[in-house]
Amino acid sequence: MHVIDGNSVVGISYVLKGEAGEVLDKSSGSDPFVFLMGVEAIVPGLEKALLGKTVGNAFSVSLNPEEAYGQPHQDLVGHVPRSQFPSDLEITRGMRFQCEVAGGIRMVAIREIEGDTITIDANHELAGRSLHFDINVESVRSATAQEISHRHVHHGDECDHGHDH
Repeated sequence: MHVIDGNSVVGISYVLKGEAGEVLDKSSGSDPFVFLMGVEAIVPGLEKALLGKTVGNAFSVSLNPEEAYGQPHQDLVGHVPRSQFPSDLEITRGMRFQCEVAGGIRMVAIREIEGDTITIDANHELAGRSLHFDINVESVRSATAQEISHRHVHHGDECDHGHDH
């Protein structure tokens, strides 16, 4: 029996709820979420709660914002002119898209539209929120040396995602 440690590949089924108990996300029935521990694939508080668990363990954990997606950072909110968007694009409040922010690709949300100025926010949509997870551990195995060096799970015998081995 494998015990979850910092070099495990873990499969979980989960229900994620907000402060009021509203369901924010969940895994699909027979398709667990599979990830590599220790590479920031999940929020830190959930990773910590999984350490030492084994297949079949079911548990719940509540996380404050610092253990989840952190507090929102004002430096991830900015104002851009409407002219930076394609002219035929209908821009609406709440719209989400990918763009380059601080040298990396991030999901960004439109927060406000005031005339020709668009306020965008690159904070995670759950930043600043306390979260509750109901977890079932479905699978645990030791990560391969290749998975650890590549920092993600390889499915089957192939690693088909654009880097050399």
